[in-house]
Amino acid sequence: MSKTKKWAILGTSFISGVMAEAIQAQGQSTIYGVAGRNTITLAEFASRYHIPHQFTDFDALINDPEVDVVYIALPNHLHHEYIIKAAQAGKAILCEKSLSVDMQKTTASLEAIEQNKVFFLEGLMYLAHPLMQQLSHTLASGKIGEIKSIRGQYCAAISQFVNPASLGALFNLGCYPASLVQLVMQQHFGTEQSQQYHITASTRYGQDGNICESTAIISYRNGVQCHLHTAEDYGLHAGFTILGSLGSIEFGSNPWLPESQGNHFTVRLYEQKEDLVTVTAKGNGFYYQVEAVLNALATEQYIVPRPLAQLADSVDIMKMLTTWHQAALKSCTANHTIKR
Repeated sequence: MSKTKKWAILGTSFISGVMAEAIQAQGQSTIYGVAGRNTITLAEFASRYHIPHQFTDFDALINDPEVDVVYIALPNHLHHEYIIKAAQAGKAILCEKSLSVDMQKTTASLEAIEQNKVFFLEGLMYLAHPLMQQLSHTLASGKIGEIKSIRGQYCAAISQFVNPASLGALFNLGCYPASLVQLVMQQHFGTEQSQQYHITASTRYGQDGNICESTAIISYRNGVQCHLHTAEDYGLHAGFTILGSLGSIEFGSNPWLPESQGNHFTVRLYEQKEDLVTVTAKGNGFYYQVEAVLNALATEQYIVPRPLAQLADSVDIMKMLTTWHQAALKSCTANHTIKR
């Protein structure tokens, strides 16, 4: 019988607490230790989640021989540094989205993963939930025909909580609709066609000098048109719609925060009655993300099944985000609106 897997949590942010709750709710692994810079916050976090070991030295926790899985919940711009350290320590890795903030750091991270032959999963937790499996099945059925257009939007008032070095809304929130577009396009048209697109963008800067709102138009070579929008200084709104040649799919619940109840999307054939598709599950996306990590480690198969993001998918998502970011910066340069 294999031993119970032990987690290390890097960071004591809100998302670290959500993951701690998911690990404990899933019940098949334990949290060994947590690392943080602020000793007061660290002690409170460890007490709240009954974590036996506290570290102010992140490297010491990563290299502790008792640790099996490292969960990285630090700001985006620090992800690559700790992915590399965890990989070199031979640990399995779950890293919060976005994987990084540029392709150079992304490449360095993935090279470390491949060289050290460790498990890695990017924390796009919603992809682990049965809601996304149901979406994939519905699209594969051909009910709405060939995909023609996709619209995705995610806005939330989080700007006061994010680290300015993590480069703003695209990497904090835009990664959700971008990753779902990547999934839909790849599964419907194949990898090659899903990688062939051009992005134009408009943008607005926030008080920290980063992009706080942006709209992207993604024109795929095969003719599919996508419209993505994100903002991090107002609202709480999520929307995702797929238009096909025969009908449409529209989410009525937040596709990026699936829970145990209330998950649904509508399938509508043009000029016909709507079908409401509901999905009930054992828990939220974080619960299923923990389960996916443990299943992969138990079978020693380090490739997770789609719709979860595989390594190549994480690369494609980062390419889309960085291309969107570059297009947004370009639009500001053209309009002479960059803050200096």
